Amino acid sequence: MEIIQQAREFEKRKFSFRTTSDRILAAREAKVLILNINEIYKTKKDENLMELMKRLTVIKRKIERRLKGAPLTA
Repeated sequence: MEIIQQAREFEKRKFSFRTTSDRILAAREAKVLILNINEIYKTKKDENLMELMKRLTVIKRKIERRLKGAPLTA
């Protein structure tokens, strides 16, 4: 369950990116974490994993919105 630990650490991390490349790396890391957790979810069907994936997806979308230059308010 190392992936879940990494996902929780990613979730708690402060997101004040200095450069665009930092944002790109964070978005890629979030994507990898979500996909790996999804593989675990397919076998276990644990609702906690689904909630974790949802929270990570929200963070990833915020980062991607910032990369595209769209305003943060939806």
